[in-house]
Amino acid sequence: MDRIPLLPILFAATFGFLFSACTQQPNVSEQNVSRIIKTLSSDQMKGRHAFGSGIEYAADFISTEFENIGLSTLPGKNNFRQEFSIYTLKPKNASIIINNREVGGQYYFGLTNAETVAWTPNNATVHYISAKDDYRKKFGEYSSDDESSVIVVDEEHEILFHKYRTYFNRSNRTFDLASEPNDIFVIFDEKVNNYDITLENTVKSQELSNIIGRIEGKRENEIVLFSAHYDHIGVVSAVDEDSIANGANDNASGVSAVIELARYFQNMPKPERTLYFVGFTAEEVGGYGSKYFSQQMDPDDIVAMFNIEMIGKPDVDGANSAWITGFGKSTFGEILQNSVSDSNFVFYPDPYPNQNLFYRSDNATLAKLGVPAHTISTTPIDVDQDYHRVTDEFNTLDIAHATNTIRAIAKAAGVIISAEQTPTRILTGEDNLTSNN
Repeated sequence: MDRIPLLPILFAATFGFLFSACTQQPNVSEQNVSRIIKTLSSDQMKGRHAFGSGIEYAADFISTEFENIGLSTLPGKNNFRQEFSIYTLKPKNASIIINNREVGGQYYFGLTNAETVAWTPNNATVHYISAKDDYRKKFGEYSSDDESSVIVVDEEHEILFHKYRTYFNRSNRTFDLASEPNDIFVIFDEKVNNYDITLENTVKSQELSNIIGRIEGKRENEIVLFSAHYDHIGVVSAVDEDSIANGANDNASGVSAVIELARYFQNMPKPERTLYFVGFTAEEVGGYGSKYFSQQMDPDDIVAMFNIEMIGKPDVDGANSAWITGFGKSTFGEILQNSVSDSNFVFYPDPYPNQNLFYRSDNATLAKLGVPAHTISTTPIDVDQDYHRVTDEFNTLDIAHATNTIRAIAKAAGVIISAEQTPTRILTGEDNLTSNN
């Protein structure tokens, strides 16, 4: 694919920074942080939608940064792109007949991975979600198993059923086109004795890329992962003639952290543990970049994941602080707290537990596999006026604060990288995974 030349890049020398009175801290340049965020949030990037043209400029830019820093690629790769395909399936035609009765379009929806589904009895298992069942729980159970199913939903769940139907009738995305598993959810008032089901989808393929660089440590199979998603929501409805949602805070700020942490650790002696620096794609449209990445990795090899989101604005507790999602699910947060205890920076638990942020970013996929994977952020999201809006511009950010936060992360990560400390694994039992912080 042809590439449009990147925006001019401003070069700046890095400088030392005294994080506290007695401790020399990383060479993280405020000018570099500014340059990276300004470039990624420029109008040329067109809001970096995962399925838009601007995402390619961002991928090229991050790859160039990794190359200039001197990072290694993944073994067997000659570039920093981890490429994969996403197939988008959208319903085109359908006929749902159960017990010789045709089911109206408003009473069914499908989660399908194939261009065509054609079922007669014994092609799929029949399950029931009764009036007394927890619809969300049963939906998750049946939609995530490995078998094709017809799921009959009691009309008691009709309101929630229609919310799900509205969402899933728009499209379904999958990494692989396959004959199964496929699931059909239907409101029906009888036990199913027979069925004749046909669904046809239109299929569109999209090529996407995570951007991955690494620093090989002495322990090749003990990985410390630093990540941030580099996509945003693209072009939206215009406000005052501006329709580009630039995503300066969300999440060019996080990407600047990943790049600058890579630059810092590349200039340090060879680490004990291997370091990965990852820009995830498609977080905003379903977390597909991190999902694909997790399928290529052995989760037992990942010691910790520092996922970084929206660090461009200080929280209400002040500029020298950052919060960590899922704080109580491992000792990750406690280790970070103790690692900066001799400075004026503080890491503390996510102040918005009711928003379930632990499961709304790229850390979630690996956390569900047991990895101590947490997101670090600073933005006061309950009062922020720019989230997912065209006003999320570079000039709304506090670059000194973002730089200070990156320095704190570098400092706090040291004891994990050196293998002096290892966070506990996250329990993958249902109670743990659904609890708040």
